[in-house]
Amino acid sequence: MKRPFVQRGIQALEISCFVQATEDEEKVRSAIVRSFGLQQDPESEDLEGYFGNTILDLKWHLTGEQAWTSFRALVSLLGETGRRELLRELGAYLDEHGALYVRLNKQTLISGMATLSSSDPVRIRVKPRHFMMKGPPGQFYERMMEGDER
Repeated sequence: MKRPFVQRGIQALEISCFVQATEDEEKVRSAIVRSFGLQQDPESEDLEGYFGNTILDLKWHLTGEQAWTSFRALVSLLGETGRRELLRELGAYLDEHGALYVRLNKQTLISGMATLSSSDPVRIRVKPRHFMMKGPPGQFYERMMEGDER
């Protein structure tokens, strides 16, 4: 029996981070996979730092149900305090198309918690389905964070 198609308010989600040569790549990778319930491997690109050190760029591109599931995981990770902080300063996290840009501290994520931070971040870009926004982005993301998909 085929499952009914449900269109979610989140169209796509991208998770990315840099892994420095001094960090344990597997630890970073597994923390992100565990935190966001990911089922796919990331794209990875080897980069070279300013002093010739190796840097790995990891990126996960998620769409459909996986994007929604990972968005819900993000909301859960943030907890009540993080959600309030994000919604209070929402304008600082949005672009002109209503995409949400969240940065979580990589080290606290490895330890199982999520804190908003621009230092050593795991970057998350949330792309909404524009036709489902029905109003300003703030109201849309508030609904999405409460689990109301209308």
